[in-house]
Amino acid sequence: MSESSSTPSQTSGSRLHEGDNEHSLTDNDLTEELDLAFDGAEDILRAWRRGMRPDPDLTVSEWADRHRWLSSRAAAEPGRYRTARAPYLREIMDALSPKHPAQRISFMKAAQVGATEAGNNWIGFVIHHAPGPMLAVLPTVEMAKRTSRGRIDPLIEDSPALKERVQPARSRDAGNSMLSKEFPGGILVLTGANSATGLRSMPARYVFLDEVDAYPASADEEGDPVTLAEARTTTFAHRRKVFMVSTPTIRGLSRIEREYEASDQRRYFVPCPHCGHRQWLQFERLRWDKGRPETAAYACEGCERPIAEHHKTQMLANGEWRATATSTDPSAIGFHLSALYSPIGWKSWEQIARDWLAAQGSDEMLRAARNTLLGETWVESGDAPEWQRLADRREVFAAQVPMGGLFLTAGADVQKDRIEVDVWAWGRGLESWLIDHIVLPGGPDDPACWERLTAILSQTWAHENGAFMTLAKLAIDTGYESAAVYAWSRKQGTAQVAPVKGLEGFNRATPVSGPTFVDATVNGRKLKRGARLWTVATATFKAETYRYLRLERPSDEDRELGVPNPAGMIHLPDWTDSEWLKQLVAEQLVTIRDRRGYARQEWQKMRERNEALDTRVYARAAAWILGADRFDERMWRQLENQAGVETAVPAQGAEPEKSIEPQAGRIATPRRRGWKISTPKYME
Repeated sequence: MSESSSTPSQTSGSRLHEGDNEHSLTDNDLTEELDLAFDGAEDILRAWRRGMRPDPDLTVSEWADRHRWLSSRAAAEPGRYRTARAPYLREIMDALSPKHPAQRISFMKAAQVGATEAGNNWIGFVIHHAPGPMLAVLPTVEMAKRTSRGRIDPLIEDSPALKERVQPARSRDAGNSMLSKEFPGGILVLTGANSATGLRSMPARYVFLDEVDAYPASADEEGDPVTLAEARTTTFAHRRKVFMVSTPTIRGLSRIEREYEASDQRRYFVPCPHCGHRQWLQFERLRWDKGRPETAAYACEGCERPIAEHHKTQMLANGEWRATATSTDPSAIGFHLSALYSPIGWKSWEQIARDWLAAQGSDEMLRAARNTLLGETWVESGDAPEWQRLADRREVFAAQVPMGGLFLTAGADVQKDRIEVDVWAWGRGLESWLIDHIVLPGGPDDPACWERLTAILSQTWAHENGAFMTLAKLAIDTGYESAAVYAWSRKQGTAQVAPVKGLEGFNRATPVSGPTFVDATVNGRKLKRGARLWTVATATFKAETYRYLRLERPSDEDRELGVPNPAGMIHLPDWTDSEWLKQLVAEQLVTIRDRRGYARQEWQKMRERNEALDTRVYARAAAWILGADRFDERMWRQLENQAGVETAVPAQGAEPEKSIEPQAGRIATPRRRGWKISTPKYME
């Protein structure tokens, strides 16, 4: 072995302290009198130099630009991560850096603006440059596992700086499992907000709370998940960091909105390419020609000139975050961002306009658009209209079913001594008319009561065009005597009857879900999975009903000019009495706060009887099950041409005249079951 290869050169050492003063040290000064004449000495000294050299002082965004690689498994744009692609994330990520004074960072945002990737960059930074115990919380444990596989594993595997610090999961004693990633100096634990055990498993210096508005109200009945997670940071005092991210949900219940409003409420101000005026983008200033969303452009609030979307890249690059409020906690900062800021190639202004137009007429779609496009909370209209005002608005229908009614649904509420049924007609934009109110005496213990309910399935109601209509769908509540309801529903089949179960709460992905199979008892014999049950978020449809009841009809002058009724308009016939009207507005949406100050909204009765409201909700759920919320223009026109209504019942023994062209209200003979006569396939 040559001397040159075994003995380090005196000139090869790096200085620990730069400068020309006499105290500057070299490797040779520190290795004096050490025997380094052995194989591998140079490697040891090289590792020693690397260990003594301080890490570069990077922020999270600088680390991401230098070390982060995006995998094709988890990103639409794989390759090296570039903060310049979404410049608004730079300050948010840098606030997560250790040298930034903020301890609580909240980000209320629209969907798909890069927030989760910013959080993943923070995870990578912690593993590489600021090791310590870190807790990442997803809404459920299952989502935590999916995030680990789909995002965290690719983050580590495709970024060399992280791969060398986290051992492969297949290695023995690697410390790398589905929900736990060990690295030198720290550990990353992933858990779900529904697991109290996971939330109290360890102390944490860093806490990443993703999609907090989807968290349950309580983790295993042990308290608010956010509070439990934040309690893990107590021992780290001023060194802790909590990053809270979410698309908002409902005003008064949204966790992320509460955090944002308690912060300094930062918004991203961008310059106008025409006049230079700085402004934060608001949906009200996104404008397009009527019926032409492809013309969408942003109107500058300074010069009112339209800004084309191709200017967005330059605007984002020159934007800046500005606080618009004073935080109650100096260590808490908050950011808000809508989809209007989405970089070119992600969500375009044209697509935002299209999505907004498509949401009109549907309460659920409008709520989703406000949450996911604007990044704002949805305001529930829960104040009950006065029943006297509804009485003044009663109308005289020209027939049982007015001309606008295209199909019928019914809601049935089962009581101890009776079954109450309300029949509603539905038209475009979910405009609705109360057609019939039926009370069947006897209750679920009386076979005759069920026979009368069966007869309603084949009953017909006269349409204004001279036709007769049958029920498309009847939704029946299973909350009382569910076994009897399941048995009757099973006997009638699934085409025309839908057993439903009401669930309280707004935080449901869809107002109606299912069907799921449940056990049914038929003739004293238990049948496994013998009935199909739909679950209904009753709070959502109650709020929608009250909002629709507040809609005002056009004036006589406007009607003469052809102004249509607003979408969702509810029409009540002149025969409805005061008791029924009082039942329709028998509940009130109230906000209740627990001892910790967290709010929840729930419907409370203002009077004992509320069957009219319940049957309306069930009939509305039946319309949803039929697909009315998802009808497009083609489907509505198809309904108008073949609505499933029936012509006047012909004389006994006479053959009905067959129609050559399908017409609304021109269908052949009545059917006893279902709504299958000349009905579109999607309604069968």
